[in-house]
Amino acid sequence: MRASGVHRAFGGVSVLRGVDLAVSAGELVTLSGPSGSGKTALLSLLCGFDFPDRGSVLPGLAAWTQCAVLPQSLGLASELTLEENVALPLRLAGRAVDGVSRLLAELGIGSLGARYPSQVSFGQQQRAALARAVVARPAALLADEPTAHLDSESAVAAVGVLRRVADEGAAVLIATHHDAVHAVADRVLVLADGQVQG
Repeated sequence: MRASGVHRAFGGVSVLRGVDLAVSAGELVTLSGPSGSGKTALLSLLCGFDFPDRGSVLPGLAAWTQCAVLPQSLGLASELTLEENVALPLRLAGRAVDGVSRLLAELGIGSLGARYPSQVSFGQQQRAALARAVVARPAALLADEPTAHLDSESAVAAVGVLRRVADEGAAVLIATHHDAVHAVADRVLVLADGQVQG
């Protein structure tokens, strides 16, 4: 995935000022920076949720089957169980539902698959959303604070999954403040003053 000379302003305030960024297949890159620095804005541009004022992004409008997104809002379907939420990308792509139970167990929520999002904690929802993002083995993964609501043990499991996704060939970009995520990254970048440093 790549951003070249990206500029984005909101309400007349420049948030991104000529951002250049590239993440290769098989690489896990973390993006740090203070709240309001534009990390979420950059991820939104890269996945095609938003468009730059100037510059270009890839994958941008790539097929959702190739570029997975784990937003802070999670976006789980309330009428589906956790297991059904995780399986949804596979079903929509017409693929065999495989690996759902394994992922849920790996993330420590294997016993909660039959529950609905409203019946579990936000941290458990976050782990289900991570499973949903990676179950279809996307070529690119964009994750926004994927461990923000997890305890230490749950975060270790989530970090292990993220690292494995990259090791299996995906380009992974994670906006995070969590040292445990930075520790497994191939590169740690900082977004400050509208530009990527590092």
